Amino acid sequence: MSTCVICKHGEVKPGTTSLTVERGAMTLVIKGIPARVCATCGEGYFDKETTQRIEAIAHQLPSAGVEVGVRQYAA
Repeated sequence: MSTCVICKHGEVKPGTTSLTVERGAMTLVIKGIPARVCATCGEGYFDKETTQRIEAIAHQLPSAGVEVGVRQYAA
């Protein structure tokens, strides 16, 4: 069993979560991200590969002129 480092009480289990990323004037919400999620506080923990994919998604949007975007996570 893994315990959440944020709330110190919840058990962290495989699941999905959403993430809001802000870069300058851009706000992006990514939904359905695979993560280990705390059952108590909802904190999500991403592995290295998922983090790299999130960064790639966020990096592409400012050049497209997006101010607010909502995307479904796709590996």
